[in-house]
Amino acid sequence: MVTVEHLQPHQIIEAKYLIAAVAQRIYYPHKTPEYFHDILEEEGELKDIDDFQNVYEQNHGVFLAVLDNDRLVGTGALKRMDSSTAELKRLWLLEEYQGRGIGHRVVVRLFAFARENGYSVIRLQTSPEQVRAIAFYKMLGFYDIPCYNHKTREISMELDLYPARSQIALFSEGDKRNL
Repeated sequence: MVTVEHLQPHQIIEAKYLIAAVAQRIYYPHKTPEYFHDILEEEGELKDIDDFQNVYEQNHGVFLAVLDNDRLVGTGALKRMDSSTAELKRLWLLEEYQGRGIGHRVVVRLFAFARENGYSVIRLQTSPEQVRAIAFYKMLGFYDIPCYNHKTREISMELDLYPARSQIALFSEGDKRNL
């Protein structure tokens, strides 16, 4: 049975290897997951996971683990950017678990957490190579925005958690102009 729970400290190493294994198939299909893991570690790309409790949990965010019985098969996280904006991070799922609605379950949990914690906007960045992920994000309602940090090669996207409220505000403004 697949469950979505908070990441635990004893799952850190497994989470880092899972992320490297899934990403390796996209970025370095001719290399091993271990090789790609070592590159990510050398570049410091996984250091937020080492300190996930401070980076996420104790900073108005969350880091989730997807488990099939006791096997870690996916991750997903939200990181605080400011009082109204969170960043979707570390959404990875082993290939054999993709297309089964599990990723959707993870983002539904993350979006609920965001709303409960006062966030109204979620941003993310992903690489152009992440074709399947980009399609998934667009299906969820994310749209392209200008780059919001130094990773200019990445695709930046955003989702308004309360789109009806934005439409009401625009409609109300239009009504005021017509009065």
